[in-house]
Formats: sequence, C-alpha cells, structure tokens
Amino acid sequence: MRLQFILAEIGIGLRRNLAMTISVILVTFVSLTFVGAAGLLQIQIGQTTDEWYDRVEVSIYLCPQDSDVPTCAAGEVSEEQMDALVAELEGEAMEPYVEQYYVETKEQAFASFQERFADEEWARGVTADQMQASLRVALVNPEQYQVVDDHFTGRQGVEEVFDQKRLIEPIILAMNRLSLVSAGLAGVMLLAAVLLITTTIRLSAMSRRRETGIMRLVGASNLFIQLPFMLEGAIAATIGAGLAVGGLWFGMRYLVEDWLAGSLEFIPWVGSEAVWTLAPLLVAVAIVLAAISSVVTLSRYTKV
Repeated sequence: MRLQFILAEIGIGLRRNLAMTISVILVTFVSLTFVGAAGLLQIQIGQTTDEWYDRVEVSIYLCPQDSDVPTCAAGEVSEEQMDALVAELEGEAMEPYVEQYYVETKEQAFASFQERFADEEWARGVTADQMQASLRVALVNPEQYQVVDDHFTGRQGVEEVFDQKRLIEPIILAMNRLSLVSAGLAGVMLLAAVLLITTTIRLSAMSRRRETGIMRLVGASNLFIQLPFMLEGAIAATIGAGLAVGGLWFGMRYLVEDWLAGSLEFIPWVGSEAVWTLAPLLVAVAIVLAAISSVVTLSRYTKV
C-alpha cells in the first residue's frame, strides 16, 4: 500500500511539473555529457601518452651532402665518424639512458619516404642519394632526452639531434586544454542542474502543501513525506544521465571510431567501450545531484 501511494505521488508530481521535469532531464543530460567528455579525454590522453612514449625515439641525423651546419663542414658523414658515434651509444656513459638503437641508412630512409609519400607528385623526383642517414635511439626513459641531446649535439658528423616527443607534446597539450574546457563547462552545467532540480522539487512541494499537511497530521514520518519528492528528482536526473551515456556512446561509435579513427590513423583512439566504464560514474553523479538538491529543499518546504 505504501509503495503504491509513493508511486502515485511520484506520478502526480511529474505530471504537474512536466515542463520543469523535462528541463531537469535536458540540463542533466548536457552537464553529464560534458563530464563524460572530459573523462573520455583523460582516458584518451593516458592511452595516447602511454603508447606514443613507448615508441618515441631520439633521431640523431647524420651529415648529408652540402649541409651548412658547422659540424658537417667536412661533407657527408664518414665511416670513421659513424663508428665513433656508434661506439658512444654503446659506451658506459650512455648505457643507463639507451635502451636500444639502430642505424637507418640512406636506402632505408628512402624506402620509408617512398612508403609514406608514394602518392605525392612532388616526391617522385627524390632519389636515395638525397636522403639522410640517422641513428634511431630508443630511451629507457623518454624524459631523459636532454642527456642524449647534450652528448651528441656538436659532434663531428652530426647535423641535428631531434626528439620525436616534440611532435607528441603539442597534441597532448591541446587534449589537456580541451579536457579542462569540458570540465569547466561541466561544472557550470552541473550547478545549473542542481539549481533547476532544487526549483522543481520546491515547486512540487509547494503545490502539495495541503497533502503533506494531512500526512503530517495522520502521523507520517519525514522520510515517508519527502521520499516521493526525492524520487522525482532522482528519476529525472537518472534519465538525463542515461541520455548522456547514450549520446557519448553514439559520438564515440560514429564520430571517433568511424570517422576520426579512419582519418587520423596514427592516434590510438579510445573505443566506444570506454563509455561503459564511465556510465556508472555518470549515473552516480546524477543521483548525488538529486540527493543534494532534495536535502537542501525538502527540509524547508515540506514543513507544515
């Protein structure tokens, strides 16, 4: 009987404040979508950083023909200079920093160039002699790039020392900033959701002051009186969370997996399954929003 009464009261409250209920659902949906987007971006940043940093290399570009760098004044790198550089990489000074290395000859560099730019018209006139040999070095800790840079920069036969991490960090920085923007917008929208849920519960409570007064007179407890209002807010917020989860899944499935992953294949994109990892958190946030709004409102507006 009590459950039937509570369900009836919930139905009455949702019908009386239908427009406000829809507003709560929509605001919760938008705010939790931003929360979920910020969470997915953090997952993406972590996955991208882990995978790229594991593959990042320091490239020691050796002197090509006709270089104007002072260390290449003698012309293209000689066998003696190459042997000296390899010996340095294998020496005790570099042992704590170098995980492994390999030599990329001009022919290997040309093969990689052709594979990458095979369809480009301008690349067809490039020959293997125009390529540049290099030493590709994988570090034990990519953050210690500066040690290798300082050790080999200025050596005879070395034109430039280049850390591939320089290419990665701007992308990760952009993702981090986008995540912060999403989190900021989410915070504003969550505040709006709390205020709107509070207003909805208050209007519902004020419209039923006569009923709550009668319930108080017949000895109903505070929890029994307040529970329908609390559940109204929780139901609306949970529906908004469900819509947010669905929207995030749709975006990840069709925008990221079908479009971005095909266009930018070098990025290890997070899949739509990550949304289900965040789904319980989003639902929990929705319920907490409703609970906070209910506690703030009901202690005042259900008194008779």
